[in-house]
Amino acid sequence: QVQLVESGGGLVQAGGSLRLSCAASGSIFRFNTMGWYRQAPGKLRELVAAITSGGNANYADSVKGRFTISRDNAKNTVYLQMNSLKPEDTAVYYCHTPPYWGQGTQVTVSS
Repeated sequence: QVQLVESGGGLVQAGGSLRLSCAASGSIFRFNTMGWYRQAPGKLRELVAAITSGGNANYADSVKGRFTISRDNAKNTVYLQMNSLKPEDTAVYYCHTPPYWGQGTQVTVSS
């Protein structure tokens, strides 16, 4: 069984920054692609960014140039650095590696 535990969410003003962390239990971490998703009220859950075991990353167009995903395989942790935050980034952010999901962490960006 794999557990994913997110942290780092909070309330920030527009233009500010936050760094999310996702700590994974289990030995599969280093082999798996890890992703960050988000879900805003009334909207579908969407992919924000993903990173392969080799460190290749891809991003949603809406966050390119503002967000950076990274991973530390020694710590079984994946990060999402979010800069230049906008009110439309407000959502619950989830860590994911199939078929596992974290519990989510709330990010709220005020205008």
